[in-house]
Amino acid sequence: MKIGLVLGAGGIQGGAWLTGGLDALAEETGWDPAEADYVIGTSAGSMIGALCASGVPPWFMVAHSRGETFEGVRDAQGRPAATADRAAGARFELERTWPPIGPGSWKLALRTLANPRHYTPATVFSGWLWRGVFSTESLKETIRRVVPSGWSPHPNLWIVACDYETGRRTPFGRVDAPRADLADAVAASCAIPGIYHPVTIRNRRFVDGGIYSVSNLDLLRNEGLDLVICLNPTSTLHPIRAINPRDAANILFSRASGRRLGSEARKLRTNGADVVLIQPTGDDLEAMGPNLMRSANRNRVIEVARRTVAEQLREPRNRELLAGLPKGDPRSTRRPEGPPSEWPDWRDQLRRPPVAG
Repeated sequence: MKIGLVLGAGGIQGGAWLTGGLDALAEETGWDPAEADYVIGTSAGSMIGALCASGVPPWFMVAHSRGETFEGVRDAQGRPAATADRAAGARFELERTWPPIGPGSWKLALRTLANPRHYTPATVFSGWLWRGVFSTESLKETIRRVVPSGWSPHPNLWIVACDYETGRRTPFGRVDAPRADLADAVAASCAIPGIYHPVTIRNRRFVDGGIYSVSNLDLLRNEGLDLVICLNPTSTLHPIRAINPRDAANILFSRASGRRLGSEARKLRTNGADVVLIQPTGDDLEAMGPNLMRSANRNRVIEVARRTVAEQLREPRNRELLAGLPKGDPRSTRRPEGPPSEWPDWRDQLRRPPVAG
């Protein structure tokens, strides 16, 4: 089977949901998500996807977020893994630059003004919104602990960001995209306009890939895949009538995200790929709350996602589609037995030399 894994945008809470969801996927199927032939990450999905594809198993992300420590486990630069940020770089530190004045991108704002129907509503809004004031350095540091420079060892890891002048999406890691360090690409993909400062790569500024699409699932439509698994934190399976009225804006965004996701999935199915869509349930929405950029409560979101995603994976149609997944190395798909000193193969994954990209 040729398999694609797509991880969508969703802020800090969405990143927690993806962490729990990937752990559930590995545990339920015995398949290592890092073994997907293609991995696409957008915004929060870029962070989780980059870590997973570069050698950090989902179970370790869960344990690290809980505050567990593993003596002897070090990052790619030889530092104790326990000293890494427990929230995957989700810290808000001001960028050292002049205060923002006017629209964050005059060129994008004027482009969308001239032809608004050519752009998504999020792209139109992003051009006129003020430039973000928070630094992405903490996000870059999280990635550099695993891949100090260059690109991921994974052959087809695509990190989606958007050009801040044109609004066009750029899948970094694809052969036709500008070359970039993985840390810079992930930071760009996570740079939400109005919150994070844009990231400059090859003399061009980039922002969150979610302003084009929260999943970018359709990027895989011509890759000849047999199965694509998509975890998308910003759409929902929860009935709209059951949502509290105070959350109306969030649910409208979720429904729009779901419609876009469904449209992209149809493109893949038309080209012959089976698609498994995993989305938050009502329990997930309650755990995440209305503010997806809230850094608190991450571990509860992870635990709820581990349960709700596992339940979705056990549904008959999904179970049938996932039955052909190859089994992964148990040391990657579930927590190994014994002390870390007995995990030489897994520890070597964290120290794999980066591939120039």
